[in-house]
Amino acid sequence: MIKRALLGLAGLVLLLVLALAGNTLRQRSVQIAVAPLPPLAIDTEAAAQSLAAAVRARTISGLLDPEASAAGFEALHAHLRERYPLVHQRLQLETIGRTLVYTWPGRDAKARPVAWLAHQDVVPVAPGTEGLWSQPPFEGRIDGGFVWGRGAWDNKGNLIAQLEAVEMHLKAGFQPDRTLVLVFGHDEEISGREGALKAVQKFQQRQMRFEYVLDEGLLVTEGILVGAPAPVALIGVAEKGYLTLKLTASATPGHSSMPPAKPGSTAIGMLAPALARLEQQPLPGGIRGVAAQMLAAVAPEMTGLQRVALSNLWLLRPLVERQLLSVPSTTALLRTTTSLTVFNAGNKENVLPGKAEALVNFRLLPGDTEASVTAHVKAVVADDRIAVEPIGTPSEASVVSATDSAGFRQIESTVREVFPGSIVAPGLMLAATDARHFGAVADAVYRFSPVRASSADLTRFHGTDERLAVTHLAEMIRFYHRLLQRSAGPTSPGRPGQGPTP
Repeated sequence: MIKRALLGLAGLVLLLVLALAGNTLRQRSVQIAVAPLPPLAIDTEAAAQSLAAAVRARTISGLLDPEASAAGFEALHAHLRERYPLVHQRLQLETIGRTLVYTWPGRDAKARPVAWLAHQDVVPVAPGTEGLWSQPPFEGRIDGGFVWGRGAWDNKGNLIAQLEAVEMHLKAGFQPDRTLVLVFGHDEEISGREGALKAVQKFQQRQMRFEYVLDEGLLVTEGILVGAPAPVALIGVAEKGYLTLKLTASATPGHSSMPPAKPGSTAIGMLAPALARLEQQPLPGGIRGVAAQMLAAVAPEMTGLQRVALSNLWLLRPLVERQLLSVPSTTALLRTTTSLTVFNAGNKENVLPGKAEALVNFRLLPGDTEASVTAHVKAVVADDRIAVEPIGTPSEASVVSATDSAGFRQIESTVREVFPGSIVAPGLMLAATDARHFGAVADAVYRFSPVRASSADLTRFHGTDERLAVTHLAEMIRFYHRLLQRSAGPTSPGRPGQGPTP
């Protein structure tokens, strides 16, 4: 009896192993097969010098004094006029505040235009950290094969690369069939409401609608995704929303020598456990939506146990989700995140405060909304003495753009040409970008920066020692140069969006 049971169990295990193996082997690659892009002559040194000059223009975003960086924007605009004369001669330039909108009219008036975005403004350097930089943050030095300084990567690298590509095409006599619009916002780091949003409002007034919009976003990651044998280029098809809720507990103030007899009656005593419950009971997370799309695209390319696990979510989903939810970076892909960011209460050690306030920041997963997250918070807090209200300007998560559109295929094919052997997959943009304002005027909105990045590079965003490799800048120029051909060049019969070979 025991022997038969063991044999039966062994048989079941064998069948399970065979099922896992068979299902793993059945997963076919969804990567587009394209040949590597032939060499493109780029004046890399001049492009690096151009980016360095852009870094030296101190276009720092500021909520308190928006005019403090006026001279920086004027210097940047003067540099762009000098470095890119054909762009300024042949493209139509419109200014919206300090935002620059360049339009390159296409020959086909019926074809929907394409828009590329980048932003001119940069975040400040944290006071007291200037001495930690290997190179001064606003001197735009080129050293060791890198352009150093605030904005070199975020986001003047994209801006300069786009203009370099367009200027090259103008010099070569290229004339697009499809109109290209470049939108270079001036306040992306502080919401984009005076720049990108107002540009969108003008497009709406003109009844303009874009085939696709491409903004900064996810990267060509190297060595970040465990089990991936090649760089993984993630094209953002959606962007998380943004919501900050203020929680306020009020109580009768008094002397600290006579606290209330009932525990949890003080303002801090009410609010602190409520916040602890919010941390302990986050919104539900799991492999769905964009995360499911991404894992499905990379699964056939993975090696070892990672490939087996991702190819058999029908069985191993709970284990994979548990692993992903244990790491902050992947947790953010799977759920709306909850972050306790500010707590204020009291002003004297012997006085019971009459009010305690806290700010909780949420980054909303597509599918969650301001209303649903607020309802979750009220249910978890479960205390009518605590008021819950939004502050600032909440932003709902974006619509998820299609991966079978002409725009996505053009971006995907260009990535595979410029970064040969890379794995391309849809991804979710965790931070806010100007792209979130364009959903009303575009069939699809994508978020991708054609830059190689390792895990060590990620800390440089908004941090110390921001820099961009000169070789990476050259790749960015090649990317935009080729994407313009694919998106706005003559189309080949039966191959929508396929541009001419350079």
